[in-house]
Amino acid sequence: TVAQFEAAGATHLHLVDLEGAKTGQTTNLPTIERIAAQTGLFVEVGGGIRSMDTVRRYLEAGASRVILGTAQAVAQYGDKIAVGADLKDGKVAIKGWLETSQNTWETFFDQMQALGVRTMICTDISRDGAMEGTNRALYRTLAQRYSMDIIASGGVSSLEDIRALKAAGVAGAIIGKAYYTGAIDLAQAVRLYQD
Repeated sequence: TVAQFEAAGATHLHLVDLEGAKTGQTTNLPTIERIAAQTGLFVEVGGGIRSMDTVRRYLEAGASRVILGTAQAVAQYGDKIAVGADLKDGKVAIKGWLETSQNTWETFFDQMQALGVRTMICTDISRDGAMEGTNRALYRTLAQRYSMDIIASGGVSSLEDIRALKAAGVAGAIIGKAYYTGAIDLAQAVRLYQD
């Protein structure tokens, strides 16, 4: 629960509307609004945010930041926008991972930095939910190559992953399955990143 995240010292809550990612609809907006109203955590929301109207609706619902697959809203909302890049076989996956674009991740990240994006949330699809460790080499490369804040997502499954990502200069990590299975103690992970 959100209260457990707060008690562990977490500062950010990462929410993904999986239905929205596939349909582009905001079916779970009331749930997200309720969560945002109940917590003082920084709430970021992703999944199917494909229009400026949807960006506005989530921000008005209390989200601190929304995650887009494009940078169209950066000029208007600045730091309230993060861009999500889901990577599959060296390409950027789109439409809820159902397809891949023709862009290599290098081309996409270069474009995003040129557009002034400040935060990139990068998910290695091949590692997501697999509990086999995160792609440390990929995130080290991204952190070294770009001035944007890189957030690692996908396969973050141990405190060693957290240590390695921090040492590589990665700005943050998203922990999903590893928290729910007990593989990572959230309070310990938070302390590692704060030290």
